[in-house]
Amino acid sequence: MLSTTDRSVATTFKRRLQGISPVLDMRVYGSRARGDAAPDSDLDIYIEMESVTPQLRRQISEVAWEVGLEMDRVISTLVVTSEQLEHGPMGVNPIILNVQAEGVPL
Repeated sequence: MLSTTDRSVATTFKRRLQGISPVLDMRVYGSRARGDAAPDSDLDIYIEMESVTPQLRRQISEVAWEVGLEMDRVISTLVVTSEQLEHGPMGVNPIILNVQAEGVPL
């Protein structure tokens, strides 16, 4: 179960990210989503966007770092596009299947 603090961190991150580019889907997954995280566990966040450029990837990383620093969490992102999910191997990647099964939507 996602803690109140982790939900707040993820929601803040999503709000800032949406100021840069539209987000189609965002979910917290991994140990923090399951509720079995250690105090130093990172906050794994899945982000689906329509398209992603190298510049946008850098911006996402910068926002994750800034929010994480402000809110005392290391944020790790997994960014995918709709095209990758629908027409590439990413759609059947075990990590993506795990995100779909256990991810907490934001």
